Amino acid sequence: MAEMDKIIEEQRELNANKKTNKKEDEIEIAKALTFFIEDRTYGVEIDYVNEIIAVPHITVIPGVPYYIKGVINVRSKVVPVVDVRSRFGIPEREYDDKTCTLIIEYRDIQVGIIVDTVREVLSITKAAKADIPALEKVNDNKFIQYILETKDGIKMILDVKKLIFDDDFDMRLGGEEE
Repeated sequence: MAEMDKIIEEQRELNANKKTNKKEDEIEIAKALTFFIEDRTYGVEIDYVNEIIAVPHITVIPGVPYYIKGVINVRSKVVPVVDVRSRFGIPEREYDDKTCTLIIEYRDIQVGIIVDTVREVLSITKAAKADIPALEKVNDNKFIQYILETKDGIKMILDVKKLIFDDDFDMRLGGEEE
């Protein structure tokens, strides 16, 4: 009988640990601002977002990659602008009243990214956060840092560092990456 009591006690401890771990997995570890590009939901961690503005007048700069639309003036600072659709190989579309520019910042470098429309701010929990598949054919978008699995679908959270410091084009404009 003592052995049975010991087994029952061990089972109770295991169940208690499962409940504790579940609660830890549900604790918010970050927030993400989500937005649409085409029919997909992407996001960036909110810590990188400085502000959301309408698409301002963009000054075209010759000789930059196709996805760099030019530069804008944000509070007396020149900020390069990336059209995320172009960057991801999605056909461009005309900007409308829902099109936004997110001013993001990584290590004092600001970049505007043009998105179709802003959606919402989501809490990120350990339980909802999933690594991206390692298979090249499944994950050919090198800008995705991780995936959020939510009740209303999957959201792809972008790697801000890779958007700004990419092999194809370096937004440092003379600065140092690390």
